[in-house]
Amino acid sequence: MAEVILKSVSKIYPNGVKAANNIDLKIKDKEFLALVGPSGCGKSTILRMVAGLEEISSGDIYIGEKLVNNIAPKDRNIAMVFQNYALYPHMTVRQNLVFGLKLHRHPPKVITKRVAEAAEILGISDLLNRKPRVLSGGQRQRAALGRAIVRQPSVFLFDEPLSNLDAKFRVQMRSEIKRLHQRLQTTMIYVTHDQIEAMTMGERIAVIKEGTIQQLSTPVALYHQPVNKFVAGFIGSPPMNFFEGRIIPQNKNSYFQANNMQIKISCSHLKKLESMKEKEIILGIRPEDIYLNISSLAKEETAIRSRLETIEPMGADIFLSFSINEKNFNVRVESAQIDPQKLNVGENMDLIFNSKKCYYFDCQTEEAIA
Repeated sequence: MAEVILKSVSKIYPNGVKAANNIDLKIKDKEFLALVGPSGCGKSTILRMVAGLEEISSGDIYIGEKLVNNIAPKDRNIAMVFQNYALYPHMTVRQNLVFGLKLHRHPPKVITKRVAEAAEILGISDLLNRKPRVLSGGQRQRAALGRAIVRQPSVFLFDEPLSNLDAKFRVQMRSEIKRLHQRLQTTMIYVTHDQIEAMTMGERIAVIKEGTIQQLSTPVALYHQPVNKFVAGFIGSPPMNFFEGRIIPQNKNSYFQANNMQIKISCSHLKKLESMKEKEIILGIRPEDIYLNISSLAKEETAIRSRLETIEPMGADIFLSFSINEKNFNVRVESAQIDPQKLNVGENMDLIFNSKKCYYFDCQTEEAIA
């Protein structure tokens, strides 16, 4: 087992593009860390530098206590699972699992034992004599996982391994990989663009934008304590709503004002926002913190008139899209609270914004204020 440490690691391509910018990151021994961000943010480049498949421009990478900058991928004691499975099509599943062990000259008894153990863990014992072309996507991904497991590496690296699976199998494989981590107790680094994958699997998550780590924390902390607008908007589904406006003092109170909406600033936020009065500011609020005007909060919050644009029943939840002066935003309500048949697209409704659940960001830096 091993921790992985990146010290001031950068990757700059010949055309000047910075895929990774001065990354400092420590993945603890036996930790499951997720790297998440939009396509092209540099997360896969970071993973490939750890694997040795991408040369670093500057900085140092340690696996365990060993500096691996100049060590070949095959000698780093890591195993990587790719998005496209990377199975040899002319070999059976068993031969795919055995191939790497033979290259490292493991004794036949050790190879047989490891293949049998990995197949049992992943439930692919009955697939060992089949070739990849006759397997489903989920079965191929299990075979790819098996090839990694038999190596018994210090670190597992996953590069968007579930992207090619349909929604049902993605959910199933998320659970299986999580259980695999709990069983093997091995350091795992998992790259994904899907924030739901990251939130459900990672013990900690590094949110990446343009080659820079924006925030590194637990899923709960990222959701409730985002350090900037990017993290706040990236984590959560549907994403956080944002409104640009000003803080206006009025009748011994302070209000956030934007277009035809006015929200009273919660007492818990007043002190942090004191210096921002009369300045441009961004208010953020999650869809589940906006209520239809049937809540007890209606007594202490100001109702905001909004136009219903779309209705999306999602089973347990209903996603509603509203607009105020052509500014669209999302609301998430439990389906048990309202009958969607009684809602009409185009009608005006009163909404309640929970002021205690609002977030505020600086317009210039987009850093969190409160």
